[in-house]
Amino acid sequence: MYDAHVITTVLAAAFVGFSAVCVFARAPWVTGPLTDYGVPESWMLWLGTAKAAGAVGLLVGLFVPVIGLLATIGLCLYFTGAVITVLRARVYAHVAAPLLYAAPVVAAAVLGAAV
Repeated sequence: MYDAHVITTVLAAAFVGFSAVCVFARAPWVTGPLTDYGVPESWMLWLGTAKAAGAVGLLVGLFVPVIGLLATIGLCLYFTGAVITVLRARVYAHVAAPLLYAAPVVAAAVLGAAV
């Protein structure tokens, strides 16, 4: 079970880290929809930083479990906010995107709790 937790956590951190890099790089497939949802351009740096910190926190959590727990909570709150933002913008077809990023984080948390 421990191996599954480590693998899932590393993959979740990579997934969220990739998302952070896309925000930092202002990838059009990321910033375009965010702008359509009403997210100000000035928030992009903070959103990317939150994702990057969460990804690093997940990896540090493999050695300091409380950091991993805090990172998981923070990322779950982040992606809950993302889902709410998409729903408020009434772009229901895009709700799956933040849930896709949240799924490996939740899976890592569940496996971490089982260890």
